[in-house]
Amino acid sequence: MSDTETPETTPETSQATAQAKAPENPHAAPVRQLARSMTRASLLFTPPFILVCIVLFTVLNGLHGFLGSLVGGVLAMVASLSTLGMMKVSAGQDPSLVMLIALGGYAAKVILLFLALTLLKGVTVLHPLSLGITMIVAILVAAAVEFATFRKARIPTIIPAAN
Repeated sequence: MSDTETPETTPETSQATAQAKAPENPHAAPVRQLARSMTRASLLFTPPFILVCIVLFTVLNGLHGFLGSLVGGVLAMVASLSTLGMMKVSAGQDPSLVMLIALGGYAAKVILLFLALTLLKGVTVLHPLSLGITMIVAILVAAAVEFATFRKARIPTIIPAAN
């Protein structure tokens, strides 16, 4: 093949080229930036509250309190970070797909947490009140931190289309 010849264009290569040239949704970058900021803030502020709960319930309930609080903190952090992960994944998608991911992800998360807690119900080595209170504290702190991060973010709500 010489320099002047071009490779034969097939439907697969033209489709791949069209997809590569398609502009990214202008809302994707700010949403990903916000998700990163929220993740960073959540990882910075939530674990200290979980550690306080672990120490408190270890003192009050011994090893059972420690294990219950530890499992509750891990479950709460996984639930919180999964929401932010879904936010990053769906950032550049069509709004209807974003809603599907958000609502489906929320439903899946609630079902998985319910199943996890149901399976842990009979585990006698975990103190149930320590587990529950730690989960509540961690989820509320993570939600408050995410909300505060969102409020501080300088992300435009309306991004005009480029012509």
